[in-house]
Amino acid sequence: MAEDLWVFEKKAYAQGYRIVAGVDEAGRGPLAGPVVAGAAVLDADNPIAGLDDSKKLTPKKRERLFNILQTRAVALGVGIAGPDEIDRINILQASLRAMQRAVEDLAMRPDFLLIDGLFTIQSVLPQESITKGDSRSASIAAASIIAKVTRDRLMQTYHETYPEYGFAGHKGYPTNAHKEAIRQHGSCPIHRRSFRGVKEHV
Repeated sequence: MAEDLWVFEKKAYAQGYRIVAGVDEAGRGPLAGPVVAGAAVLDADNPIAGLDDSKKLTPKKRERLFNILQTRAVALGVGIAGPDEIDRINILQASLRAMQRAVEDLAMRPDFLLIDGLFTIQSVLPQESITKGDSRSASIAAASIIAKVTRDRLMQTYHETYPEYGFAGHKGYPTNAHKEAIRQHGSCPIHRRSFRGVKEHV
């Protein structure tokens, strides 16, 4: 399985690229909080076991891999677009912008990007978009874990500021409990006011 996850990276290496970064985001669907992107450059000679789409991993496994990545990834980057920016330019554009920021946050400049999803980002760097890339590329899987854990931790801190919404549990996603809390308390500063389920209560 680990061998399969390196197909896209190996294709890029075969074309002469040396520093290949995977890029992914977490948090397009929630009604609250930022969208967070991760970028990861991995060492093909030192593969990390267990990498997968962050959504398929338990929180415990995600945390464990997140910590492993901190020491074994060649480079990691994080990019964030907040609720106001999401409302201003829409969630797709904000996600792409967060991805761009994650790439810019890397300590080294990659020469090729593997982007999860259908779209590429605004960059002079050559890149390839890969549908379901977080299940098909080790670098994108790593980026998805960085994005998801970073975002979950942010939502935990927001929970301390706005405990009435229960952000620690649902992380801003549109659960019944979250929607009921919005009906009861209205929206708070981290809610996405352009999203259905929030805008009716602003």
